[in-house]
Amino acid sequence: QVQLVESGGGSVQAGGSLRLSCAASGVIFSSYCMAWFRQAPGKEREGVATIESDGSTDYADSVKGRFTISKDNAKNSLYLQMNSLKPEDTATYYCAATADLYQCARGNFRYWGQGTQVTVSS
Repeated sequence: QVQLVESGGGSVQAGGSLRLSCAASGVIFSSYCMAWFRQAPGKEREGVATIESDGSTDYADSVKGRFTISKDNAKNSLYLQMNSLKPEDTATYYCAATADLYQCARGNFRYWGQGTQVTVSS
């Protein structure tokens, strides 16, 4: 049974930083494509960052240069370091995983966490 559990969300002022974590179980973590998504109230869910099994990464234009996705295969953990946060980064952030690289490239993820709230005040 695959389980993804996010943590690290909270409230921060604009310009601040947060580090999100996602603990994975029931997956061969090193071979999975992992990602962070976010959804703000009244808006569609959007992809934030992706990291493939080989460590290659991709970012949404809105977070490039500010956010960094990383993973620790030994700890079955995914991270999102968020710097220079802006009020528009306010959203619920979700960890996602898939073993299918084809679906990963298309933003289609099979497994999802419950989300962690990030609130950035101006």
